[in-house]
Amino acid sequence: MGRDDIEASHVTHHAEFGSARDYVEPPPTPFIDPSELYKWSFYRAILAEFVATLLFLYITIATVVGYKSSIDPIKNAGSDTDCNGVGVLGIAWAFGGMIFVLVYCTAGISGGHINPAVTFGLFLGRKVSLVRAVFYMVAQCLGAICGVALVKAFQRGYYVKYGGGTNELSDGYTSSVGLGAEIMGTFVLVYTVFSATDPKRNARDSYVPVLAPLPIGFSVFMVHLATIPITGTGINPARSLGAAVIYNKKKAWDDMWIFWVGPFIGAAIAAAYHQYILRAGAVKALGSFRSTSHI
Repeated sequence: MGRDDIEASHVTHHAEFGSARDYVEPPPTPFIDPSELYKWSFYRAILAEFVATLLFLYITIATVVGYKSSIDPIKNAGSDTDCNGVGVLGIAWAFGGMIFVLVYCTAGISGGHINPAVTFGLFLGRKVSLVRAVFYMVAQCLGAICGVALVKAFQRGYYVKYGGGTNELSDGYTSSVGLGAEIMGTFVLVYTVFSATDPKRNARDSYVPVLAPLPIGFSVFMVHLATIPITGTGINPARSLGAAVIYNKKKAWDDMWIFWVGPFIGAAIAAAYHQYILRAGAVKALGSFRSTSHI
């Protein structure tokens, strides 16, 4: 190896060391931060979550209702209904695509949660305060209700006739299977959110923040392909609640617990896995405790 190679290697090593040293782990968000209540940016973020969830439910529930209308054998007598409409693949694309679009639009304002389970996971990961998490969840649920209400207002006949896009456990599946599907589906989503927004990855790869909405939306798309036959795919308690409130039928309410308990458990597991195993949060905490005990 020549002198130039040695110097180049030294410069490369120094640059890599410097970039690693320049990264500073952001401090955890305060558990309760009442000062947020006095900031306009806080209420702007809440409004962004409300509007984003409204738009999400309006587009996706309208897609579901439209698809069911297109495959109605009575309404479409004489035609091959198997080839009508967007199909399950199209529904999955509607949900995943809207998440991609809305996360891209709102990430710089509110973080682009659009889902109480995502907010809950980020709260457990100390990314948002309890105050912000509660306000976000309320805004998301209200936005979801308003979004579905718009679908019903514009397409009342079709909406009532074709099930209102509610999440219900499909025939032939037990509650435990539905709960497991929601846990696994939400785990995939929240794990993707943590990975796509990891500040250490963002510091290393400058292009990651721009692309973050893409894997998040794609994870929603993939989960829908897997779980639509089982539960209609919840993985978003606001989505399930909004459809149930406006449609207001017994089956949707009987199964509602699955679409809250499952996503929250999945989000908690994803937060713990990413923060305490992949990011070695537990090891760091233990090391800090040990060093403190020797002082």
